[in-house]
Parts: sequence; structure tokens; C-alpha cells
Amino acid sequence: MNTTVTTPISITETAIKELQNIRVDQNIPTEYGLRVGVKGGGCSGFSYILGFDVEKDNDQIFEINGMKVMMQKSHGIYLLGMEIDWLDGLNNRGFSFSNPNASDTCGCGTSFSA
Repeated sequence: MNTTVTTPISITETAIKELQNIRVDQNIPTEYGLRVGVKGGGCSGFSYILGFDVEKDNDQIFEINGMKVMMQKSHGIYLLGMEIDWLDGLNNRGFSFSNPNASDTCGCGTSFSA
């Protein structure tokens, strides 16, 4: 019997391509995965973590569009259903976080409260 683990977040193809470009440009080792999480701080109480890192003991591991994604188990409650996208417009360029769990967000787009 196969078990399917539903990934708690989604990452758009555009964001995956940009993350792959960053991995190549910065010579990030292939054993590193993408860490997604939250930390205290920011204008609204929490801010997002997004970066390449090594696997740690308390991580949940997922594969999203061919990319290894790591998240601390305790962060799932804040991130369930979140979508990470890459915006490349004239007025807005960078990763965006669309989080249904955020009760309030800040204009910076990287801070939220739950």
C-alpha cells in the first residue's frame, strides 16, 4: 500500500525556476534543500524563512516540483496552504508568500500575524 504525503505548501513553477537559478549562481551544494519556515519578528509578529540549508533532525521533508523542501514540524501550523511565487515586474520583484493562515500582513510582504 502506498502512502501519499500531502505537501503543506506549494511553490509555483516560476519560483522553482528562480530557486534553481539561485542554486546554480551561488554554487549551493546539491545536498542542501530549500528551508521554508517562520521566525518571530518582522512588522506583524512573524517573518518567513526561505533559504537553502542542510537537513536537521526535527525537519519534515517534502518534494515540490522536483525540489527538496524542509520545514520544522512545528512551523506547519503557520504555513499550511501557503503558496510561494516569484514576481518579476517593474514595481515588484522577489518571492511572494500567499498565506491563508495570516490574519494580518505587512506592506513588506514578508511579515504576518496569525
